[in-house]
Amino acid sequence: MLLSMEVLTLKEAQRQVDAWISQFKEGYFPPLLMLARLAEELGEVARVLAHRHGKKPKPGEEEGDLAMELADLLFVLISLANREGIDLEEAFLKAMAKYRDRDGERWTRKGG
Repeated sequence: MLLSMEVLTLKEAQRQVDAWISQFKEGYFPPLLMLARLAEELGEVARVLAHRHGKKPKPGEEEGDLAMELADLLFVLISLANREGIDLEEAFLKAMAKYRDRDGERWTRKGG
């Protein structure tokens, strides 16, 4: 368990998700079921954003908690990465390098 002042790394998040899932006999869902879960959670994120920023929220529908919906999405994404043996911290650093190289001069920088 992390203390409030500690930083949660992607490695630690992956470890926590693995510890949670590993306590159950069923283990990780198969990849295609996780893909369906990702789509489901993304739909919930979309519902909150549509309610918050859309023109016509459904009458009587609660807005929802965007932070929790994003966290649910992240949990499933981490689960898929764990199942497939992917180090998300390493992959994220590679992705950031790709964006810096590819898009570093694409946009107008702030402050001069």
